[in-house]
Amino acid sequence: MNGTIDGFSYGLVTPVAAYVMACVGSALGLRCVVRTVHHEPGWRLGWLALGASALGCGIWTMHFIAMTGFSVAETPITYDVPLTVLSLLVAIVVVSAGVFIVGHRGATRAALTVGGSITGLGVATMHYLGMFAMQLNGDLRYNAFTVTLSVVIALVAATAALWAAVSVQGFVRTLGASLVMGLAVTGMHYTGMAAVSVHLHNTIGSAVSGQEGSSLLLPMLLGPILFLILAAAIVMFDPVLILGDNNWDKQTKSRSKVVARGNTMPVQVSGIQDAPAPMAHSAPVAGNWQSAQPQWPAADERAQYRDTGAGDPYGARYEGE
Repeated sequence: MNGTIDGFSYGLVTPVAAYVMACVGSALGLRCVVRTVHHEPGWRLGWLALGASALGCGIWTMHFIAMTGFSVAETPITYDVPLTVLSLLVAIVVVSAGVFIVGHRGATRAALTVGGSITGLGVATMHYLGMFAMQLNGDLRYNAFTVTLSVVIALVAATAALWAAVSVQGFVRTLGASLVMGLAVTGMHYTGMAAVSVHLHNTIGSAVSGQEGSSLLLPMLLGPILFLILAAAIVMFDPVLILGDNNWDKQTKSRSKVVARGNTMPVQVSGIQDAPAPMAHSAPVAGNWQSAQPQWPAADERAQYRDTGAGDPYGARYEGE
């Protein structure tokens, strides 16, 4: 006997909330990767770790928010706590691997292929591990074609997201990419849910171990959601985002310029006090010194230097020959 499945027990509340969380996690993850690739990197390892954790938490939160709307009319659903926690760790660790590969290697074909495959398979593994954590009075069965389609969607979505992270510049474009990423991840989840059918056991009302969905998932969602709020605060107060991408790039370039033309450097000469000289004459050359008396440049040569007086520490003045 097959059970009656309802994936939208709360109407549009759970799919919309799941999509929002997927977009938030994707936006934070992509923004952190963009921060390390296109701008002054700062603490590269920290930004990549923050982005990977935010992306993994966002995808996991999306999954289990959507799962609160999944029900089977003939049996209650409970969840195994260790497997549920393991699915969160898988999401963070595997997504981190893909993000770090692309974050360090850039948008090369090999990096995107390897990183996208690892991330996509990690998202699919997290999804089906979370499904395996469900316990009910029956067996879950999967349609092979629909499962394969959901994995393909996860691979494509992950690769596209990583490509966008290292190729798309600007906050608005990154936000647009995160909306597409959120749609793809949410679509992958509901495609995987469409592959599920429940074959009920003959014993009606048999005991089901584990904790009930709402009593377990809602408290567990609190931690990842708080982490996403903290990550959002860090990203929002990032100087690159506050100043804007173009302004930050201009400031970085202006700080990196070194103007050496016309610079002079004070040189301390034994027996001569307060006698700074231009950099061109800062190093003595053999043959330019006669005993202990310094040999000054010729009068026509030093005429090019303006006598700025004793008050200018970088002036070039001569007190006599």
